[in-house]
Amino acid sequence: MKIPMKFWLALMLLVSALTGGCGFHLRGQADIPFTSLYVDGNPGSPLVINLQRIIKAGGHKDRLAKSADTAERTIQIMSEVNSKIILSISGAGRVREYQLQYRVKYRLLDPKGKEILTPAEIILSRDMSYNDTLVLAKGDEEQLDYRDMQTDAAQQILRRIALLH
Repeated sequence: MKIPMKFWLALMLLVSALTGGCGFHLRGQADIPFTSLYVDGNPGSPLVINLQRIIKAGGHKDRLAKSADTAERTIQIMSEVNSKIILSISGAGRVREYQLQYRVKYRLLDPKGKEILTPAEIILSRDMSYNDTLVLAKGDEEQLDYRDMQTDAAQQILRRIALLH
């Protein structure tokens, strides 16, 4: 029995109407409530670069201050730590799975150095399988996972700061 094309069209229309009406929407950018922000951290750090990029991408390039003295608020990155934990080992004693962890500790300061947001920590982790025959590929995968976690941490920091105002 062949199902008519009108049935499929009606079904697709119904599904799209239900999906559109459920209130789902993408998270989007955090609306930063400050006129200017300065990111204080290691200038070569991917986290600092991601924070600066996201702040600039918010539509206000002048929102990123050149120094802490000229900024309404300063995001101070206190520490960043990458770590790798062994999750499982094969019967032959070889690593089969790792957990990659990325920890960031930060705080928010006013121009006088007073804490607006006490030191907070974000801990992100990803599980990664491992295979000795794919060493180069797994090394690249590990670097991509760390970059992904750094981007995620930058977005989380800005969302948390956006909630303060």
